[in-house]
Amino acid sequence: MSIRSYLNPVHCLQAAAVVGVLAAMTTPAQADNWRGWNVHPPGYPNSEALDSFVKDVTEKTDGRVNAKIFHNGVLGDQPDAIEQTRSGALNFANFNMGPMGPIVPETNVLSLPFLFKDIDAMHHVMDGEIGERFAEALERKNLVALSWFDSGSRSVYNTKRPINEPEDMKGLKVRVMNNDLYVEMIDALGGNATPMAYGEVYQSLKTGVLDGAENNFPSFESSGHNEVAKYFSETEHLILPECVCIAKASWEKLSEEDQGIVRQAALDAATLQRKLWAEGSKKSREEVIAAGVEINEVDKPAFQTRMEPIYAAFIEQHPDLEPLLNDVRNAQ
Repeated sequence: MSIRSYLNPVHCLQAAAVVGVLAAMTTPAQADNWRGWNVHPPGYPNSEALDSFVKDVTEKTDGRVNAKIFHNGVLGDQPDAIEQTRSGALNFANFNMGPMGPIVPETNVLSLPFLFKDIDAMHHVMDGEIGERFAEALERKNLVALSWFDSGSRSVYNTKRPINEPEDMKGLKVRVMNNDLYVEMIDALGGNATPMAYGEVYQSLKTGVLDGAENNFPSFESSGHNEVAKYFSETEHLILPECVCIAKASWEKLSEEDQGIVRQAALDAATLQRKLWAEGSKKSREEVIAAGVEINEVDKPAFQTRMEPIYAAFIEQHPDLEPLLNDVRNAQ
């Protein structure tokens, strides 16, 4: 019997992924050999859209850009990937704007709770002149944003009880992304915010290190969090855009023709991603209900009222961002 037959299939897949990453990293970073980062697993709406982006870029540049995407966060977590892309060690990535705040302060506006009325309003804002202003802020940090993905609305889920009023959050240990605004948001609701890497959340929920987290239906379902957290409360407190971002150094090496091809591929990927996202979100919601998750609406105005001090503090700390915040609100 071979050594391979003793290996757990999951370990084999992980080992294969590592071998693939190491092989790619032996190729000198250059404009015609692109490595991309994505935190989500294959089959996820973002992953399928990025696969389409990679295919379009490689084929339509006639191989002048040979792009490859690594899913499942095998190249590191998002903060690491942001820095790798800014430095040019990674050529492109799909980033959520939440953890982008510490690096690109303007994007913190997008992390203010209950900023967008709904998902359509977010699309309208980000696809227009205001989205260009956020793209300019990213480019000043060596990230060229070519299109905006959807990430649905984020809500709170937990292992303990339904959340109907802010008071129901009291004492719950809730995982948030690495951004002070999210910590302040959960604390304002009476919970105990815990920044944590996404990959650690399942086990932490299972063992009681965490009581809950906040995310959208596709992530809740695909991560298996619904297996251990049976209460999903539709707070819809965050509607965060995501970007297809190219390292500025990689972008500037492209010819004008290839820049046009890459930009169009990113726009086409966003169109596909939004379609898949809407379909996947509906399907994930149905699947977690069928699996026994209790879903409830909340007293949303009561939650919004708790956010007023966060807005006031944000404007006090970032007076230069108040015009941008007001423009986002008024553009909806």
